[in-house]
Amino acid sequence: MLSIKLQRIGKKHQPSYRLVVAEGRSKLAAPPIEDLGAYSTFTKKATFRKERVAHWIKMGAQPTATVHNLLVKYGFITATKKQVKIKKKAEKKEA
Repeated sequence: MLSIKLQRIGKKHQPSYRLVVAEGRSKLAAPPIEDLGAYSTFTKKATFRKERVAHWIKMGAQPTATVHNLLVKYGFITATKKQVKIKKKAEKKEA
């Protein structure tokens, strides 16, 4: 199954992301099928190719929860935002 997800690029402590279409279970460092745009966390600026995003959604690619919320925020799709679940690190037991 194809997914639309964010691929991290940039230097340490200066993340920026590419919006890509990739296999759902592939590693993020794997080559994507197509590059759909970019998102900068510092400037909060998104440059997505709207027609290609719409094309891949029609073809059955599922956006991740974070990507879905970005697409809703910038008006690329009309839907409600999804709740993003963040995994917390397990606390170590003291002996």
